[in-house]
Amino acid sequence: MNTASFIARRIAFNSKRSFSGFIIRLAITATAISVAVMILTLAFVNGFQDAVSQKIFSFWGHLRVQHYEQYKSAIAEESPIEKNDTVVNSIMAIKGVKQVQPFATKYAILKTAESIEGILFKGVNSQYDFASMQQFLTQGRWAGFNDSTYSREIVLSEYTAKQLQLKVNDKVLIYFFKGNEQKPRPDKLTIVGLYKTNMEEYDKLYAIGDLKLVQRLNDWDKGEIGGYEIFLDDYHKMEELNDEIFATLPDKWGSKSIKDVYPNIFDWLQLQDINRYVVLGVMIVIAIINLVTCLIIMVLERTRMIGVLKAVGATDWTVQKIFTWQGAIITSVGIAIGLVTALGICYLQQRTGFMKFWDENAYYMLVVPVKVIWWEVLLVVLGTLLVCTLTLMIPSLVSRRIQPAKAVQFR
Repeated sequence: MNTASFIARRIAFNSKRSFSGFIIRLAITATAISVAVMILTLAFVNGFQDAVSQKIFSFWGHLRVQHYEQYKSAIAEESPIEKNDTVVNSIMAIKGVKQVQPFATKYAILKTAESIEGILFKGVNSQYDFASMQQFLTQGRWAGFNDSTYSREIVLSEYTAKQLQLKVNDKVLIYFFKGNEQKPRPDKLTIVGLYKTNMEEYDKLYAIGDLKLVQRLNDWDKGEIGGYEIFLDDYHKMEELNDEIFATLPDKWGSKSIKDVYPNIFDWLQLQDINRYVVLGVMIVIAIINLVTCLIIMVLERTRMIGVLKAVGATDWTVQKIFTWQGAIITSVGIAIGLVTALGICYLQQRTGFMKFWDENAYYMLVVPVKVIWWEVLLVVLGTLLVCTLTLMIPSLVSRRIQPAKAVQFR
């Protein structure tokens, strides 16, 4: 039998109410809270970053290919490029590319009897995959297309529809401007659907309709488009694949990642990493200080026991192992409770969404998203166990300095 571990278990799981028992329960609780907070912090930050990123990517893809104009704004009408199936096939052949879709945009004004609203009309074609955007559709359906002429259907954001006091199946006047023309070109379109992303950058600006309408208004040929949006299997490889795709493009074509279009959003998301590291650091420090304080108090309270053990022949190393084992037990129990608690909260949040942001417009969503990455959870558990185990050497060394003759007289 391992004498040190036996004594440590007896002390740790002693059912009698005592000051040391209170200290042990307090240490376990503090360790559990620290572990739970670390896991929840990682899950919430990962979920938030992933949810916001996916919203951006779902609407615009991961990369954009269009006519290269160095000083042109990232959000503006495009100069036309000719459809090129050879280039598309080359891009699709690159490992990691999921989909390539043509698009074009044009500024316009929506007008009703009471008000007007400026928009950027995004034109797509019948091959456009709306599956990634289905999560944003709140009413109606996406625009339909036909082969003979351009579609007279449009999808607006809930924000724009509210500003214009419009609803699904209403008709709206839309005015397009072309070049130096003084008089805008009017058209009447039917609202067939409404979307909501909770992102002002989209909801206050974009409407979705037929690419053929943009081609007609710009006097483009059927083969001319504004560019291609590219979807990837893994958004973490955007920069790497962007360089690879750029090398396959014809002269005067360029590619850029969506991070270049909305750098402020991605900079803001990266700031969440700082919050994550700060919380992790604080929780680890709290766990260490709490455990060290707990064991020092227990060593001092068990001074007579230490003196008796040494008096009957126990070595310093045996006594030291007792408190090392005790600290390991406290740490393990605390980690287990914290792990179960954190994963339970994450599961409930995924199933019920009971935690919500106080302002959905500020955070781009209403329900707090959760994403558990298991290797991060394992790293928290093993890291906490390792750091606390190493730290346990500090209070256990105190027991080596206790002299049996003085300890047995301790009151």
